[in-house]
Amino acid sequence: MLDFKQILSVSLILFSVIDILGSIPIVINLRKKVGHIKSERATLAAGLLMIAFLLVGESILRLFGIGVSDFAIAGALIIFALGAEMILGIELFKPDPEATSSASIVPIAFPLIAGAGTLTTILTLKAEFEQVNIAIGILLNLIFVYAVLKSTTWLESKLGRSGLDVLRRIFGIILLSIAVKIFKTNAFPIEAIN
Repeated sequence: MLDFKQILSVSLILFSVIDILGSIPIVINLRKKVGHIKSERATLAAGLLMIAFLLVGESILRLFGIGVSDFAIAGALIIFALGAEMILGIELFKPDPEATSSASIVPIAFPLIAGAGTLTTILTLKAEFEQVNIAIGILLNLIFVYAVLKSTTWLESKLGRSGLDVLRRIFGIILLSIAVKIFKTNAFPIEAIN
């Protein structure tokens, strides 16, 4: 069932995890190395990966005997690490700067947009939100990602280095809060009801 509040929550969570604004310097640097980034191709590849993981990710987990709440707890830890990374200015999840061939897919679509953190978050969200609302949240984020990829140079000139840094830290705090909530909900389900 469509729920605007869920769509908004999912969209904001994915926006924080994907952190396309924080990735602008990486995209600009890659653009300088390879000359051109195919924004449409990168967005489409990332979208297909995210939707596929939304649809069959749970089945893959079942093959390994892992429940969604178990994966949600693991996902909460990764989301927490991503948030800490954004706030502290450290780099735990490193993109491969040497991957210049097929730069639209690697590293832009994967792992920059649809990386481990994003895929984990999508599956983690299934523990709390309806699948259709998650899919719409993914779509909204892909539209935003596409717009950002198309206008990275303009955004860099308007926001500046410090503006991007402030945005990154704000979304880092949001991610830490989300991680704590997901962890509490899935690790202590009875307590979450009260």
